Formats: sequence, structure tokens, C-alpha cells
Amino acid sequence: MKLLLVGATGLVGGHVLEQALADPDVHSVVAPGRRALPAHPKLLAPVVDFDRLAEDAPWWQADAVICALGTTMRAAGSEQTFRRVDHDYPLAVARLARQHGTPAYVLNSAIGADAASRFFYNRVKGELERDLAGLGFPSLTCVRPGLIGGQRAEFRFGERAMVTALTVLGPVLPRRWRLNPAQQIARAMVACAKGAALGIHVVTSDRLT
Repeated sequence: MKLLLVGATGLVGGHVLEQALADPDVHSVVAPGRRALPAHPKLLAPVVDFDRLAEDAPWWQADAVICALGTTMRAAGSEQTFRRVDHDYPLAVARLARQHGTPAYVLNSAIGADAASRFFYNRVKGELERDLAGLGFPSLTCVRPGLIGGQRAEFRFGERAMVTALTVLGPVLPRRWRLNPAQQIARAMVACAKGAALGIHVVTSDRLT
């Protein structure tokens, strides 16, 4: 299959890229992003501006999209910027991929995603899931991890403390509140892209431990 991946330089996206490139069922990966990626025989990594995506690029057509785009409020600096990165960009990618005939979309969302939530973060995630559902993908899967475990490029003190706590308490916590390793989230996303079951599906955090 041909896989279109956005967010390949992030924690989860990096694991998706690694797994997809090693998967014999994936013959090519297109990973558009804001910076170049290391060369690989199966990889096409065009440098793009997500505010000005080329609508006629041939690589929009794929067998499935995996979206691992996302930021934090701290990194974004404002609610407007956060919404642009976590809602507008994934939706723009989805629209172009669907217009070019791509039949499946797999989103790295978040536990608590709800378009009616009073919490901004959860509301944005829920609005994206809702808007993606309106694009008519034959297969749409929203993966909703809780706290993601793994080594990020940037240091996040609060998140690191929570990861440590959940690592210690994991055996006694309900499965849905346990740490979700980035590698496991990526594995689930690649499997959903390859399987591409018809309809709209949600993969909950308890299945990602």
C-alpha cells in the first residue's frame, strides 16, 4: 500500500514512519512536512507550507492517510495557533486527500475528545473528529490515547512528571488511565490504516497500553 503520513517529525509520527518504512506491506510513504527527513528508498518527503498546500500534488492520492499532527498550548502560544495546527491543518490534509480519492484516514486524537466539551483542548479534538466525519471517507478511525509515553525532542516538565507517576502506578490503575507508549499508538495506527475497516471507528486508550 501507499501511505500518506503527516506529523512524521513528532513523537508518535516518528514511530509511525519507522514502522511503515519497515513494513513489507507498505511499498511507499509520502510524508509532507515543514522540514526535510532523512532519505529512504521508500520515502518521499516534500517540504510544504501547511498554510499553502499544493492542491494538485499527485501524492495526495494514497491508500490511507495517517495524521499525527499536533502541538501543545505552550508551544502554540495562543488558542488560535493551537486550533490551526490541531484542527485546520489535519482537516486541510484530509480534504485534499479525499478529493484525490484516498479512501481511509487514521487520526491521532485524544482521550476526552468532544466537540461539546467546555475544555478547549478536548473541544478542538472533538470538532476535528466531527469535521472529518463529514468528508465522506469510507474508512475513518480516531485513535484516542491518554498520556503518551516516549522520549520527546523537547523537554516538558509536567508531562515528564505525569509519565513517571503513571509508570509507577500503572499496574493498579484502570487500563484506560494507564500510560500509552508512543510505539504502541503508532502500531495501532498503522494496523488501522492497513485494515481500513469501513465506517467510523474509535480506538480507546485502554487498547493502547
